[in-house]
Amino acid sequence: MSLDTYKISPSKQRRYNKTWAFMEATIKPTASILDIGTANPFSEFLSTKGFNVTNTGGEDLDDFPESIVKHKTDVVTAFEIVEHLLNPLGVLRAIQAERLFVSVPLSLWFAKAYRNKNDQWDQHFHEFEDWQFDWLLGKGGWEIVRKEKWTSPTKLNGVRPLLRRFTPRYYIVEAKRKKA
Repeated sequence: MSLDTYKISPSKQRRYNKTWAFMEATIKPTASILDIGTANPFSEFLSTKGFNVTNTGGEDLDDFPESIVKHKTDVVTAFEIVEHLLNPLGVLRAIQAERLFVSVPLSLWFAKAYRNKNDQWDQHFHEFEDWQFDWLLGKGGWEIVRKEKWTSPTKLNGVRPLLRRFTPRYYIVEAKRKKA
């Protein structure tokens, strides 16, 4: 099954395609995956590819990072999740896997962090510069294997949409657990 079959926005479609291309390069086809966050089109897509995917249950991971500990999988994915957490370090340390794929929106000098005044969960507490996120992963016990950035262009007119055509917006990392 292709990501094209899901009814998602063009920008999300593009992000999912980039995410899958990044993962597909190194993930083992037999890997079990914990996808941090509730079930979503991308975790459903991974299931159709034959991966055994489990999602977290929507619990507040800032209050209960230890809820991650019960999940023993080969790989953990966290796509567009970390920026919503007040304390992502606790979650990164609690992960019980040897491999992590994680993506975050990058801080843009020409746009403030995303905020949704109508939904307390749908807003960003963090938007990172790449070096900040690398540092966070290191403190969380992870060693970066590879990383990539990409833009998020829109068809709108104006200065910000123009800047989005060549300014990286998303940052994705593959990391492995540091040896003690």
